[in-house]
Amino acid sequence: MKPIVNQPKNIAVLGCTGSIGTQTLDIVDKHPELYRASVLAAGRRVDELIGLARHHRPDLAVIADESALPRLRDALEPLGIRTAAGASALAEAAEEPGVEMVVTATVGYSGLEPTIRAIRAGKDIALANKETLVVAGDYVRRLLEKSPSRVYPVDSEHSAVYQCLAGEQRDKVRRLIITASGGPFRTWSRERIAAATAKDALKHPNWDMGAKITIDSATMMNKAFEIIEARWLFDMEPERISAIVHPQSIIHSMVEFTDGAIKAQLGVPDMRLPIAYALGCADRLEGAERPLTTDQLATLTFEQPDTSRFPCLALADEAIRRGGNAACVINAANEIAVAAYLHGQIGFYDIYDTIANTLGNASYIAEPGYADYVASNTEARTIAREYIKR
Repeated sequence: MKPIVNQPKNIAVLGCTGSIGTQTLDIVDKHPELYRASVLAAGRRVDELIGLARHHRPDLAVIADESALPRLRDALEPLGIRTAAGASALAEAAEEPGVEMVVTATVGYSGLEPTIRAIRAGKDIALANKETLVVAGDYVRRLLEKSPSRVYPVDSEHSAVYQCLAGEQRDKVRRLIITASGGPFRTWSRERIAAATAKDALKHPNWDMGAKITIDSATMMNKAFEIIEARWLFDMEPERISAIVHPQSIIHSMVEFTDGAIKAQLGVPDMRLPIAYALGCADRLEGAERPLTTDQLATLTFEQPDTSRFPCLALADEAIRRGGNAACVINAANEIAVAAYLHGQIGFYDIYDTIANTLGNASYIAEPGYADYVASNTEARTIAREYIKR
């Protein structure tokens, strides 16, 4: 009788050319006995996608930019790699037969439909796209209740909370403490921040991330989103989730329990650690590239966040208080405002003003379904663009 040979886990990497996607594929390269990238999908970087596909030899490669399909097809189909293009093709890739886990590493609203498709298809999900739960957290949770899918968070903060909760009784949790680096403007005055350019904002002190996420870190909008995501990911009342600034980014988040004890997850600021933990379905892989040293523990400091300098952080409370489609509207307006800031069309604090104006003028839907989220996203983007033009 032949011995049973365990096959590598087939994973789909959506957003494979971005920061999280490329680091995920680094882990696949180091553990070919455990993982195989059977689907690769990207937005517009067709040449990078071609290079990754030639190396990893997936079954399917997808580019969201339909104009790039001929180039993708000519390069990969002679190698026996199927190709497809368009937003619908990217969403369908999450349902690909044989895929066991979907890594949703796309940025922004674009991650919502593929994640929903993956849940409906019963795939496990390594969730790096926080906007999925920000935009439609309640809807996604209800889908998960009817699906065998399991969600493993990739964000370092949510991975940390997930690890701290392992083996604990949920009714013994007092609160979740989400840490924030404070971004590049942590010590700047409001006046100096107001004059900051996108080039200034992209100089993150600790993390190497994509442009949009780095700007969200500078405004602290990413922390607002992480609070909203944690509310749905861990089924936690919003008043039991708080943020604290931790400039060293060594403690990734903490959980306080009813007996006063606090558990924290510590590690170097390297996304490969939470990515590997998610790919392993909470099983730890050996061989961390940069283990934490005792010298790095010598000085760990904390500060309360300042919403007068970083007003976007307060939008988490606003979104949760309003409920319904409010967070969807906030996310859509933020994506438009950040893109405008990156192109030098608006100032730093205009990002918050654009979001606040959009939230005040968009239609409110108390109990949205999926079609309502799509409509809200479209409406909010239109309102935000018009506000920026004015």
